[in-house]
Parts: sequence; structure tokens; C-alpha cells
Amino acid sequence: MVGGAACLSASAMFVKLADINAGTAAFLRCAIAVLPLVPLMLLEQRRHGALPRPLRGYAVLAGVFLGADYVMWTLSILDIGAAVATVLINVQVIVFPVLSRLFGGNRIPRRFLYATPFMLTGIALASGVLQGGRQSGNTVRGVALGMAAGVAYAAYLYLSRLSGQRSPQHVVSPVCVSTAAAAVASGLIALLATGLPLAISAAAWGWIIALALLGQVAAWILISKGSPRLAPNTAAALLLLQPVMAIGFALLILHETPTLVQLCGCALVIASVWLAHRTPGTTNL
Repeated sequence: MVGGAACLSASAMFVKLADINAGTAAFLRCAIAVLPLVPLMLLEQRRHGALPRPLRGYAVLAGVFLGADYVMWTLSILDIGAAVATVLINVQVIVFPVLSRLFGGNRIPRRFLYATPFMLTGIALASGVLQGGRQSGNTVRGVALGMAAGVAYAAYLYLSRLSGQRSPQHVVSPVCVSTAAAAVASGLIALLATGLPLAISAAAWGWIIALALLGQVAAWILISKGSPRLAPNTAAALLLLQPVMAIGFALLILHETPTLVQLCGCALVIASVWLAHRTPGTTNL
């Protein structure tokens, strides 16, 4: 899970370096990722057989949620800025465990519930939301899109975890099906919302290919492998390390120096995740 979060954390950097249309970035990261995923899926099917039919339906639905998440989150950035959008999408830390509680009966430890406000506060500090900044778009629309993206993200995580639990030998197959569905969903949404220009520079293609391989293929294979082995609240909390690691990548690659407040936010996130999971919760909901 931590490895998957690390791969996802590089996504924002690649999108920024590519400097292309939001819908195009969402579509291409999925469409390109299908190319290496297909042979990996065929190899997996040769060893373990085809993914069971009901799980294919789950994978398709998960992909629709993922494609919607990518486009809505990127659009929310245009309205409310990357800082606030980063905070809003991490409502998954609450929604993912709640979905697992409602539909899967997984209990939520009280220790996790107590730590959640501190995790979200840490994310807010790390993202720089308290530093303000200009918002050139519609704030209400941006907040709605950011929250909806977080819910869609949580739905993808829940469905992927469900697939991994029911057929643990299939790791690549559900990721491949979901990624293909996400490509279709994000492409259709982009056509309606942002347009889908594909005439981009060679440098942009290079960054998008890197995004597809690291931020899509590697990230979701690692997360799909790890999530079913962990409690939903633990998996959700570990993914909060993503924006923290993104700051590290920005410092090393883009030479963007974080503020003291952001560093304190990172420390709070790490401490909250550790305190919430250092021992098994004894009291659950």
C-alpha cells in the first residue's frame, strides 16, 4: 500500500510537467496503461484462469468510478486550487471504511475515528490550504466536484478490495479491466466537459507515458495486491501518505521548497496514521 501511494504521489508532478488539458491527461493515463496491462493479464489468466464473470462487472463499475474521479478532481483544481482539492479528495479516508462497514460488515476501530480529524488536518496543512490563494473558478462547483471525486475514489477502492478478497490470485486482471473502463469513462466525460485534444508535444507524451506506467499500472497493481490484506481503515489511512510523498517528489524533482506549515502537516499525517494503527483496536463500531 505504501509503495502504491508512493507511485500515485508522483502523478501530480507528471501531470504538471506534461502541461496538457485535464481531460486529455485523465484519458491518456488510462488508455496508455492498458497496453502493458493486457499482456500481464493474459499471463495471469494462463496461470490462474479468467477472472470470474461477476468480478468483471465489479471491475468495470470500479473503472467508471475511477475515470469520473480523475476528471472531477482535475476540474475541481481549476475552481478551488490544488490545495483545497487535495483535501477534499481525501474524504476517501472516511467514505472507504464506511462503505466497507455498510456493505461488507467490516468494523471501524474507535482509535481510527479519533485519529481521522488529525489526519485530515495534517492533509490540509501539508497541501497549503491555509496559505490561501486566488480561485479563478466557481467555488461551490469546485467543492462539489472535489467531494464527488473523493466519493468516487472511495467507491473504486472498495470495489477493488472486494475483487481482491473474492479472487486473490487475480491481481492484474481487475486492474486491467478497471483501467480500460476508466479510459472510456474519462474520455466521454472529457469530451463533454473539457474537450479531448490529443495533439500534444513529444515531451508531454513522455511525461504522460511515465504517468501511465508509474501512476496507473504500478500504483494500482501494488494497491490491489495490498488492500485486501488490510482492514479498510488501514488501507484508507495509508493512502493519506500520498500527498505527503508528493511534497517530497516536488522538492527533489521540481525543486519546490515546502513551507514550515506544510512540513508540520506532513509530520501530523504520519504521526496520526501511526498512532491509529500501531496496535489493534479493541473497541469497534
